[in-house]
Amino acid sequence: MTTSSGELDGRAAWTVAVAAVTILSIAYGAPLIAVLAMKPIAAELHTQRSGAAAVGAFVYVGASIGGILAGWLAGRLGVRRIVMFGAAMMAAGLVLSASGGLLELYAGHGILMGLFGSACMFSPLLTYVSRWFERRRGSAVALISSGQAVAGAIWPPFLQFGIDESGWRHTMMLFGLFLVVAVVALALIFLRPPPEAPAPALPATPGVQRRADVLGLPPNLAMALFMVAIFCCCVPMAMPMQHVVAYCGDLGLASQYGAAMLSVLLGSAFLARQFWGWLCDRIGGLQTLVLSSMAQITAMTGFLLTEDSTALFFISSAFGFGMAGLVPAYVIVVREYYSLDEANWRIPAVLFGGTMGMAAGGWGAGLLFDQFSSYLPAFGTGVAFNVLNFIILMFLFTRSHGRHTRLMRQPQTST
Repeated sequence: MTTSSGELDGRAAWTVAVAAVTILSIAYGAPLIAVLAMKPIAAELHTQRSGAAAVGAFVYVGASIGGILAGWLAGRLGVRRIVMFGAAMMAAGLVLSASGGLLELYAGHGILMGLFGSACMFSPLLTYVSRWFERRRGSAVALISSGQAVAGAIWPPFLQFGIDESGWRHTMMLFGLFLVVAVVALALIFLRPPPEAPAPALPATPGVQRRADVLGLPPNLAMALFMVAIFCCCVPMAMPMQHVVAYCGDLGLASQYGAAMLSVLLGSAFLARQFWGWLCDRIGGLQTLVLSSMAQITAMTGFLLTEDSTALFFISSAFGFGMAGLVPAYVIVVREYYSLDEANWRIPAVLFGGTMGMAAGGWGAGLLFDQFSSYLPAFGTGVAFNVLNFIILMFLFTRSHGRHTRLMRQPQTST
């Protein structure tokens, strides 16, 4: 049974959106345990910083591989079943990770939590919620994309307390139990079939309804450029997100201080994401990407300039503001330039580039730390990747602007 198209942008749509962001806020708390416990894990398992950092990277790798298939299956089996399966797999991944050594951590996070867990959450829910909205799609997608930011703002103090009091293993198992119960309940209650979008008016000229190109490029080439761009912006995005707690520890600050800084970073991202979503609805996804990329470059450079604890709080907040606009804007860009029929696989395909960038940035920062005993080379590398992201986005934006100008200058033909 399908719901009425009149529910688009209505109260039911926002109820679904809030339920979805709540699900993601719970699910994304799971990988944070390994981030907060990076130094204790490395010490207990006698591994280098890159070995412990790879735990979080494997979640992103698994999610990027499984996300495309999960998005396709969600379009056929329904998002409720996919999300419930993902919740069970994330809980099982936490239990496996807590049961042994580094191999169990990698398998639990990469296979169960990433490939079968997180993959069934983010991309499917983004696509699903985008089908509930038309006029306010940018704001809605920004809200859903805030799940990780909300998790990062809420969970670190509680998880850090659990790690300090009972260890990272017990914290993983207890959080896994909470996750599966809460997410399954929310999915059963709130995730129902989306409304049918209103049928578009028939074009006056045959063949005009489907775009022959995207920004003057073959559609798959344009999508490949979006994938490269999101990879390059997510490499630096992952570095402070996964290493700011360990970085604070290296500076001699207490673990709770580092957890608070991560909360500030991701809490700022949550608040800023609502602004970027509002901006998307007014100026479009591509221009929003350019502005957000500029903001992230500026903040990322700040990590190279100071080690002062107070200044780092402001820099972390600014970084959260800048990065907040990137991922949801890519989703909006796909919906702007491609048909709805293609969204179930093109959105996860573009986000594949992003999750691979998160994996590369999180693990690569640990590897560079092992080589130089400092995070400055990693932050410098992150700035370089961010600059490349900005160059690609400017290339696409100028093509968009130039194409719009040429269309406006074309003479009108009388019929």
